[in-house]
Amino acid sequence: MAERAAEAGFEVRMGFETEWAVSRPAPDGAFDAACAGPAYGMTRIVELSDYVRAVAEALAAQGIEVHQIHPEYGAGQFEVSTAPADPVGAADEVVLVRETVRAVSARHGLRVTFAPVALAGEVGTGCHLHFSLGRNGRSLHRESGAPYGLDPAAVAFLGGVLDALPALSAVGAPSPASYLRLRPSQWAGAYRCWGVENREAALRLVRGVWDDPDGGNAEIKCVDAAANPYLLAGSVIAEGLNGVATGAKLPPPVVGDPGALSEAERRERAIDQLPSTLTEATDLFERQEVLRDAMGDVLHGALVAVRRAEAERSAGRAPEEVVAATRWRY
Repeated sequence: MAERAAEAGFEVRMGFETEWAVSRPAPDGAFDAACAGPAYGMTRIVELSDYVRAVAEALAAQGIEVHQIHPEYGAGQFEVSTAPADPVGAADEVVLVRETVRAVSARHGLRVTFAPVALAGEVGTGCHLHFSLGRNGRSLHRESGAPYGLDPAAVAFLGGVLDALPALSAVGAPSPASYLRLRPSQWAGAYRCWGVENREAALRLVRGVWDDPDGGNAEIKCVDAAANPYLLAGSVIAEGLNGVATGAKLPPPVVGDPGALSEAERRERAIDQLPSTLTEATDLFERQEVLRDAMGDVLHGALVAVRRAEAERSAGRAPEEVVAATRWRY
């Protein structure tokens, strides 16, 4: 897919935000948050200063450019944002980031999870995908005079991705626990809509600093670390290229939380809630011809089979049971 994008004249850059939750070891496999401070503050950083510094130093030693590390909203939760790369390089890097965090955590006597939910009923853990588009060395997010700075080709690419988000859920939110995270008003992007700097929209347009010629990107918020990053990156490119080929459009952006709108307002604006179960997402994915063509019949069929098996295994389980079964798998 990266090669197809290059052949079409696009320069695609991607980067992942990696979130994880840190636990003290518990003999029964429970999650026991290793710190107690709030999000976006110094308390957790101070509580686990040696650990957080060790994570940053290990990533730097491996040549990974870290933009920031900070506490997130979930219990014991942190996030690291790294610099963008080519799509395959970004997928390589997020795997290295996860394994590095896991190894540093073990060295500090801590246990770490990247699972979509560490504690049932609490804010989940995502792995947001950022991507930007360029052509001939020029950012397509910096078109002077265009609405939101988006070149028409970028509008069509983003429109293709937005249209496909329900089917893409089976790729980017592939665990039964993913749908315990993908809830309205939980910063997970549970509605198929886009917005400018809107953290509740599934597709968020990040404007960046306007005088930065390379600034600006789009962020997909409805995905988590249960996803295979290579399949996710390739699927997003495939749907974006399909949007360009079909002349996809973007509807008016959503301001504020779409979950705060009435059902009638959402229906009028075609703001749909993303799948609420893995079975629903898999049904949509199975019928999606763009992804079938991009993956080929063998890979596409394998994903369908695995997703259905995962869904069947969790059928009838309470959320606490689903979380306990998946907590340490990712």
